[in-house]
Amino acid sequence: MRVALHTRVRAGRIEEYEAAHREVPPELTAAIRAAGATSWTIWRSGTELFHVIECADYARLLSELADLPVNAAWQVRMSELLDVVHDYSGEGAGAGLPVVWEL
Repeated sequence: MRVALHTRVRAGRIEEYEAAHREVPPELTAAIRAAGATSWTIWRSGTELFHVIECADYARLLSELADLPVNAAWQVRMSELLDVVHDYSGEGAGAGLPVVWEL
């Protein structure tokens, strides 16, 4: 399945956000893959961030990552940089952007 998400980086924190993503911990990327993600891409337009995640089951991905210490630490770091954060709660599984058109 493919899931599109929207988050927002805080004004003045773009460089820190991008620097953090050049240093994503290998144990976090391994955990994301182990939870079923095959691809995760983030695009930025100004402060708006758009994510596309390809995974077997997005709800399972969130569930497996939610309480994982490496992800919890990453989310603390991201919460300092983001105005709109990625939702790892049970409700987050339904927070994907709706498809409007597809070729």
